[in-house]
Amino acid sequence: MTAAARTFASRRQPGLAELGIVILLYAAYELLRGLGDESVTVARNHTADIVTLERSFNVFIEQAVQDWAAGLPALPSLLGTFYVASHFGLTTVALVWLHRSHPTRFPLVRNTLVLATALSLVGYILYPAAPPRLSGHGFVDTVSSHTHVNLSSDLLGSLYNPFAAVPSMHFGYSLIVGVVVFSYARRPLIRALGALYPPVMLFDIVATGNHFLFDAAMGGLVVAAAWLVAHELERRAGVAPAAQPA
Repeated sequence: MTAAARTFASRRQPGLAELGIVILLYAAYELLRGLGDESVTVARNHTADIVTLERSFNVFIEQAVQDWAAGLPALPSLLGTFYVASHFGLTTVALVWLHRSHPTRFPLVRNTLVLATALSLVGYILYPAAPPRLSGHGFVDTVSSHTHVNLSSDLLGSLYNPFAAVPSMHFGYSLIVGVVVFSYARRPLIRALGALYPPVMLFDIVATGNHFLFDAAMGGLVVAAAWLVAHELERRAGVAPAAQPA
């Protein structure tokens, strides 16, 4: 990376420039998401391997979690709505808040998000995997059945990769947002909500049949790797470190 690029990455840009980064990131995702083998057979074979791995460690609990959630009135609808609205909605709100309220801490978080998304694209291309709801293992698509959003529709299928389950960036983004809010918010209640956000998202993606625990674990590893790289880029740019979350 050139010195100019390192300097750019280490600084908070104006709001419109940051919006442009997000748009370019999404355009890159749309361009690259179809390069992998997205056949149902390959994706389900990879998912079968994930199920086998979880069973070998006695952590294949996703079906039990979904069955428990289905037995509580209104919970599946609530979880479906949260799944649809929170991923980009709360991430956007958190980034806007950080950009305005903590400008010196924004670049590291933005770079972590960008790098984590780029790493996730590599995972989607090299290891397409079906989510539980498409795996053929008896899971229910509770988002489609309890909200007005059909995740299996042709329209949504043209906008996202249905086999981009590993790593789970629903969990990865929630981890970034949760750490940021817990670390930098001043009000105890808001900090507590930040701490709760990742485990709530983990429960949501499992109960709605959208991810396995393995997917979430990979999402966490991707975020950790992205943060380390972003932190190193900031160090090489000669930026004085702000107070960072543990």
